[in-house]
Amino acid sequence: MTEDRLQHIRVLLCEDSEDDASLLEYALKKGGYAAHIHCVDNERDFTEALQGGNWDIVITDHSMPSFNSGDVIRLVNEWDPHLPVIIVSGSIGEEAAVQAMKSGAQDYVMKGNLKRLVPAIQREIKEAQTRREHQQAQDLIHHMAYHDSLTGLVNRREFESRLRSALQSRGEAGHSHALIYIDLDRFKLVNDSCGHMAGDELLRRLSRKLLHCMRENDTLARLGGDEFGVLLEHCPLERARTIAQNLLDTVDEYVFVWGDRHFKVGASIGLVTSEGIDDEQSLLSLADMACYAAKDLGRHRIHVAAPGDREISQRRGEIEWVQRLRQAMDHQRLELYAQRIQPLGEAAPHHELLLRMRDEQGQLITPDRFIPAAERYNLMQDIDRWVIGTAFRLLSERPDEAEQSYFINLSATSLTSETLLEDIEEQMRLHGIVPRRIGFEITETAAIANFDAAIDTMTRLRGKGFRIAIDDFGTGMSSFSYLRSLPADYIKIDGSFVRDMLDDEIGLAIVESVNRIAHIAGLRTIAEFVETPALLQRLGEMGVDYAQGWAIGHPQPLVEAAEDRAAV
Repeated sequence: MTEDRLQHIRVLLCEDSEDDASLLEYALKKGGYAAHIHCVDNERDFTEALQGGNWDIVITDHSMPSFNSGDVIRLVNEWDPHLPVIIVSGSIGEEAAVQAMKSGAQDYVMKGNLKRLVPAIQREIKEAQTRREHQQAQDLIHHMAYHDSLTGLVNRREFESRLRSALQSRGEAGHSHALIYIDLDRFKLVNDSCGHMAGDELLRRLSRKLLHCMRENDTLARLGGDEFGVLLEHCPLERARTIAQNLLDTVDEYVFVWGDRHFKVGASIGLVTSEGIDDEQSLLSLADMACYAAKDLGRHRIHVAAPGDREISQRRGEIEWVQRLRQAMDHQRLELYAQRIQPLGEAAPHHELLLRMRDEQGQLITPDRFIPAAERYNLMQDIDRWVIGTAFRLLSERPDEAEQSYFINLSATSLTSETLLEDIEEQMRLHGIVPRRIGFEITETAAIANFDAAIDTMTRLRGKGFRIAIDDFGTGMSSFSYLRSLPADYIKIDGSFVRDMLDDEIGLAIVESVNRIAHIAGLRTIAEFVETPALLQRLGEMGVDYAQGWAIGHPQPLVEAAEDRAAV
């Protein structure tokens, strides 16, 4: 067989006989191999050769003066357990051969029967390749289980595990660790402008940048979305501050280029130490709250959680309210109340529907205590959906006069939701409610926050026959400039002007102006916070159309409000 048709093979041979080495090389060539053989006869040379070469197989004599097959098998197992070892010996007993096979040798061949050598090598090289491929697959599965598939960073599960281990080691040795929580500030702009491929690439590139800011043993993880965590083990607070600042500066200085677009993203960072905290979830929660405190304080900053931290206490309280609110929704402890809106002339009365919550002891809780948390944690659409469905169901059980309306408050998030009208129409079909019985209240600030989308939704609601009231009108600096553009039926004059207008000339002037201009625009007016008969009388004299407040009636459960109205 010509040299160019031989199969090349790299063999690390442990043999102290040159003649036996030559015979082995001849046998391999005869079997179709062009063997590149490196021969050693002691442990030091073997170790150097093993670690310095890329070997296909190890062949070893069983017994040499200072080195034997047991030593070879041990060293190979330590270096690469998938590298096959075949013993070629002139004298090896059956018991020793069995022990060698148990220790890790793949086969043994007697020097007097080398015709078995080539088939054994072929078989073991093939099986070694199979073992390596299987191990690579296992390694990949293991890596995917503990690493983020997009960035290659540690994922949340593994990060929490490392954090838990660090806290346990701190307890044993008294070490303190630090945790950094990073949230990108303008990441959504990249996704919305250029698509998710661009957003994914930004996260990959930025991850590599952030890795350069940390010490060798620090852990950077992608916790989800555009949020990252950094575990700094055995790190004092001041050193952690420096690392956090480096991370913040790195994000701030980075310019992401996608096509012809250039983006600069920022970050908000929360920093906490492990002192006094025993579990990873509490530490993560505290770091998350510190990060959001940084956002609330203006973004592009580091907020270090400290004892008595007012921002952290506020956020912790909001999280508790969110949990209580979810439980109340799950256990039917939300209730609808109604407050009468009294006409001051010839018109039918209306009601505003108001949300209340019962706590675990049955005590009534007003929305000013839980709505801020619901707004911050994106629960308002769920709440509005519950209110609409519940109101439609209850009103369907209580037939009303055609001109009677119940007004439902809509949040800014629901106002711009793509599914709002579908949800309302579904409830109309389900409960047989006609639009003229329902009105929707929208705050002035919600209407102008996303003006075009709000106008579109309000127009479509009015087109279906629902009435629209603009709540808290007059609080904006440019309220009147929006008046002719808002598709509404009613203007609710903000109660802060109404309540003290008998003693406040400016408040009185604002109420008179809003009432007059609203009437010119063809809108009816509702005065809020009417708490005394004197106020009620003065508003009637001014020509305000409706009044709402304690002088007319306190909020009542919707059932009672309907019964009271029926008795009027």
